[in-house]
Amino acid sequence: MLQVKRAQVFCLAIALSIGGPLWAQKPQTERRFEVSKQLDILNAIVKEVEMFYVDSVETEKVVRRGIDAMLKGLDPYTEYYPEQETDNIKMLVTGEYGGVGAYIRARDGGVIISEPFEGMPAALAGLKAGDRILMIDTADVRKATTERVSELLKGTPNSKVVIKIERPGEKKPRKVEVTRKQVSLKQVVHYGVYGDGTGYIYLEGFKERSADEVREALEDLKQNHHIKSLILDLRDNGGGLLSSAVQIVNLFVPKGREVLSTRGKMKLWDRTYRTTLDPVDSVIPLAVLINGNSASAAEIVSGALQDMDRAVLIGNRSFGKGLVQTPRDLPYEGQIKITTSKYYIPSGRCIQQLDYSHRNADGSVSAVPDSLTSVFYTASGRPVRDGGGIRPDFEMEEKKTPTMLFYLVNDFAFFDFVTDWVRAHPTIAPAKDFVFPDADYESFKKRLKEANFTYDRQSEKALKNLREVAEYEGYLAEDSATFVALEARLKPNLDRDLERYKDDIKKLIAAEIVKRYYYQEGAMIENLKDDKTLQKALDVLADRELYRKTLSRPEEKK
Repeated sequence: MLQVKRAQVFCLAIALSIGGPLWAQKPQTERRFEVSKQLDILNAIVKEVEMFYVDSVETEKVVRRGIDAMLKGLDPYTEYYPEQETDNIKMLVTGEYGGVGAYIRARDGGVIISEPFEGMPAALAGLKAGDRILMIDTADVRKATTERVSELLKGTPNSKVVIKIERPGEKKPRKVEVTRKQVSLKQVVHYGVYGDGTGYIYLEGFKERSADEVREALEDLKQNHHIKSLILDLRDNGGGLLSSAVQIVNLFVPKGREVLSTRGKMKLWDRTYRTTLDPVDSVIPLAVLINGNSASAAEIVSGALQDMDRAVLIGNRSFGKGLVQTPRDLPYEGQIKITTSKYYIPSGRCIQQLDYSHRNADGSVSAVPDSLTSVFYTASGRPVRDGGGIRPDFEMEEKKTPTMLFYLVNDFAFFDFVTDWVRAHPTIAPAKDFVFPDADYESFKKRLKEANFTYDRQSEKALKNLREVAEYEGYLAEDSATFVALEARLKPNLDRDLERYKDDIKKLIAAEIVKRYYYQEGAMIENLKDDKTLQKALDVLADRELYRKTLSRPEEKK
């Protein structure tokens, strides 16, 4: 019954955390009764199921499903972490863990290494993408899950682990001894100089050391490369620590500026965050790149700099996450990451796009329509809106990624082609100079056909559904020729699509190849080639009059 008792405590902690609306709407005694009543019901249900359900019940798993479903009904960011998973929340905050430093991937009932990290134990020991993990010390993991393999690879820094692998192209397995270390995931993946003296910094996430990494990159660009302007790239940056966002804004604006405020149910927790240090550079022309995957802390930085008229924003509208999560301790060493407030950037706007407090009848959540958003103003008087993410000053046409590319990334025919290509080429040109040859693309096409590569198409699925509806309603007989013609055009055709999307596929292959030699930074350098958003930023920063007008008050733009 110990599991039942633990489950009751977990449920008590979670239930108290979601009792929000009751506290504001009912007298205290009635609120307490309501909470006690619901906990008694939940407690009774857990005991009844554990004692009388026809089959044996793993109580902890049953209750965990209940907790996860309950929290999912609030928002996607409020999450429960039992004791055995608290390392995950620590890694979210610090970006660090004890282990070998590699991504792994399930394949054919086992696990392979998909990407070793630069400078980390796996790479230093010579492990490569494609290596199949057979044993970890004395544990046979030929048929293990990725979770089990990850658990065995992690460990105390400086401890040793022997990994037995099977490498493509080699007949005999090999054993590799790896010394674990504190794996630190670098957040500034790449920085350098582009165009005519413009610095560029790509930030992947907001961890404890993110601001330090950005500062170090900025100081190096200023002191050793004498940059005249700067691009901060926050595209595909899902956010992270609020404090890290404030520190990064502080690199570019004077001490004492308000970056954001947070407001929630607990008024004692409401807080205003200001810059506390002298900036590294408060005048250098600055552009920030964002897209639909820029969220949370990335939106704090981009939105605050926009509200202060400190940077021009270029790209696509951001994700729209204006919610703040706080870790809270639970019994039995568990934790809950719970949404405790919304944040408001300097103009006073909250950019939260989805309203989780008012769900549709089917449980879905609606976005705030543009017609219901309000106008706020930047420091110079430029109009900006709330409720729908951060809108860039220069909006770029968002290129649609062909569905075929998603299937290629997940297909081992693609992965194996790159693995074999790399094995046949011990070295390649520097990342900025590498070009994937057309002749090798022809080899890739041939290999893909031989592997019977298949991929789905959303248009084909939609047409199939439409055909079924048309047939049911009696329209198919009249327009059967139209459907046949559409099917011919929408049916996946490998030869046609390999030519149609040749440039996209070649870039995908090139990025994966370069990553095998130069790790994540190499892939980033490859992906920046012919990047239209980056080029737009370079053009805007080079045109100082356009830059000035973009950040000026509306009447000055006439």
